[in-house]
Amino acid sequence: MRFGSGLLAASVSALFATASMAGDWDFEVGGEYRYLPQNQPYGVPDDAASLSVRGEYFHEWNDGDDLFEFEAFYRWSDTDDERTHGDIQDLAWIHVADGWELRTGVRTVFWGVTEFQHLVDIVNQSDLVERTDGEAKLGQPMVNLSLVSDWGIIDLFLLPGFRERTFPGPDGWPRGPVVISNEDADYESGAEQSHVDFAARWATSIDAWELALSYFGGTGRDPEFERINDEGELVPYYPIIDQFGLEVQYNYDAWLWKLEALSRSGMEGGRYFATVFGFEYTMEGVLGSVADLGIVSEYNYDERGRDAPDNYYLENDLALGLRLAMNDEATTELLGGVMYDHQTEERVVTLEASRRLGDVWMLNLDALFFHSKAPPSYEDLATGSFDPLYKLAQSSRNDLIQLEIIRYF
Repeated sequence: MRFGSGLLAASVSALFATASMAGDWDFEVGGEYRYLPQNQPYGVPDDAASLSVRGEYFHEWNDGDDLFEFEAFYRWSDTDDERTHGDIQDLAWIHVADGWELRTGVRTVFWGVTEFQHLVDIVNQSDLVERTDGEAKLGQPMVNLSLVSDWGIIDLFLLPGFRERTFPGPDGWPRGPVVISNEDADYESGAEQSHVDFAARWATSIDAWELALSYFGGTGRDPEFERINDEGELVPYYPIIDQFGLEVQYNYDAWLWKLEALSRSGMEGGRYFATVFGFEYTMEGVLGSVADLGIVSEYNYDERGRDAPDNYYLENDLALGLRLAMNDEATTELLGGVMYDHQTEERVVTLEASRRLGDVWMLNLDALFFHSKAPPSYEDLATGSFDPLYKLAQSSRNDLIQLEIIRYF
């Protein structure tokens, strides 16, 4: 579902051309500026600009028992050809009946309760050229039957058609010593992208508890890297996995206690267990104002430890964050956090802030800073010759400050 720029541009034009159709349309157009404050060892430009457009359409009929949803976006980047891309994230018909719903088409589904790492979220593929934190997802073709009863909701998913992860190109960000291929990919399944996956999830509420159990079987969304192609690029390898997941959230006054855990097989090294758990505490009316301040703390554990893939660093890390909601007319919000490895003293510092400007404008600020105790030299980065114990070493010069302004229509 990843299109060439010509076809996607035509799709965006058609999207605007049909905006007068019956139903509810929403559009947004954004401009983004990225600045990389540290000198890049790979020849990546110090800054970059991009433009984006997003359209959403919603229509219902049959007294609300049938609904049609559509959402698509396109981004043009002045530096990274791989970031010039687009995607259909929702294109689905939804039928609502007594005790069940059927959702058919392309959709985006989210699983999980924690803040810093969405451990069990697996249905949709991550779009890493759009966002580096895994928050942006690619639309997934699916048939989703949802059964509703007094003892919970059961969702059954048939997932035909695999989406390969997107990666920045040679002039993109973030990147390591070796570019990851967006053209080549290896699969454990002989069906490759045509493999049909299956997922199921049961969710329920019991007083102050929110519980969910899930299962996924099929092509793993997280690739491994086992070879380099003739162009000198790392080639993603997608194994067949099965994953059992657990989500727990407990609400008590101003406290939210959260846990995600999984058991996954099929990855290199065999079945493993991982979890993230913690809390969020919200103080209302801070210092006599109308603002709310939330304190977030989470611990990330992966039993593979240092044997986890080189691009995965949350195997024994503490995350701390502050969430500020001003509750003002401009809906000003800020979330700052740090993820810290007490063994290597490596850390990642993040900042997300947003504020409305008037009725139709939005300003977003994002920042990301990496720190490794043993930062490699330019030569080490270029050759990849640094201590593998320090998994943030290759990202230590990938700091980012990003400003985006969006206009809603």
